[in-house]
Amino acid sequence: MSDLEEFRAEVRAWCREHVPPDWRASQTGVGDEEFVRFQKAWFTELHSAGYAVPHWPAEWGGGLPVDKQVVLYQELAAHDAPRLVLAFVGIHHAASTLLVAGTDEQRRRHLPAILDGEIWVQGFSEPEAGSDLAALRTTARRVGDDGDRHYVVSGQKLWASGGMHADWCLLLARTDPDAPKRPGSRKSAGISYFLLDMTTPGVEVRPIRNAMGDSHFCEIFLDDVHIPAGNLIGAENAGWQVAQATLGAERGMTMLELAERLGNAGFRWLVDSAPLDDPIVADRLAAFETELTALRGMCRRIVEHGASGPADASVVKLYYSELLQRLTDCGAEIGGLPAHTVLTKPMSSGWESGSWVLDFIGSWEWTIPGGASEIQRTIIAERGLGLPREPSVA
Repeated sequence: MSDLEEFRAEVRAWCREHVPPDWRASQTGVGDEEFVRFQKAWFTELHSAGYAVPHWPAEWGGGLPVDKQVVLYQELAAHDAPRLVLAFVGIHHAASTLLVAGTDEQRRRHLPAILDGEIWVQGFSEPEAGSDLAALRTTARRVGDDGDRHYVVSGQKLWASGGMHADWCLLLARTDPDAPKRPGSRKSAGISYFLLDMTTPGVEVRPIRNAMGDSHFCEIFLDDVHIPAGNLIGAENAGWQVAQATLGAERGMTMLELAERLGNAGFRWLVDSAPLDDPIVADRLAAFETELTALRGMCRRIVEHGASGPADASVVKLYYSELLQRLTDCGAEIGGLPAHTVLTKPMSSGWESGSWVLDFIGSWEWTIPGGASEIQRTIIAERGLGLPREPSVA
């Protein structure tokens, strides 16, 4: 038996023993307190086995080779394990940002804390700066001397998923409001990247109820919030470059897990609910299986060999989000009227829970965060295909 086969057998045995068999039922219709408790307990289970952050460097608790990461995600999906919904931003976005651009002190403070259950939220989008993130208006004013230098931040963030549970926030704010006005400058100039303690005075979080009745979206209001200078990530006014590490994680490594989830649990739910004797349905399922195989292959190639082109991560993100949309739409159609009566889904599931109408509504969410599909197409056209840049409306 090869080393990879031994590892697969190890993960399978662990899943059979540790994946809660009734978690979908027990996580349906629960309140926020029980959801948080369950998510933290499940994260602890995975971390104890060495499966929570396989993509992190070995010195911080990861170090699993890419081929074993693929096996791990395949087996977790095949055994219908709960997703790490609550820890997602922390183990992917926050960790990638800290590892790429953080100081040693920032890494020592936060990476072990994330493994201990520290929850993060992303404070990027604003009411008038969603897909056009560089148009953000939240300001950060530097005050004090070297002995007590800090930033006073005011503004509003929107669509901050999980903000009501977060301990810390990845925050973008404009430290030089005049930078975009200078000749030759872009709107992204003058933006800085901060780590914000969500317990800081002046921070207010307001949940937003979405189309499915959930409230994981939040608004974050910042009223003269003081952030220590030591919480600045990277250089002042260079936050846009740092943010690319965060967005790159959302369009890169995280897609490997999501592709395996969609290719295992999501597709299996669809096949199990489909009338396979219908030739039209069978043809659509065959097409989905082909697309899923391509998606998983692209994700694995990027993770194993790195992006060969400047738009590869955007191709994967666009392909996944729109395939998710089509697959859940098919599930809602095949499920017929009974599928339209399902009004709840497990809190710890992904976007492919088998509650097809709710999954389809939720799938539209994935075409927006991390850069809307329109933005991804622009990146693919300009950076990948070398087409002329889109005219600026500024």
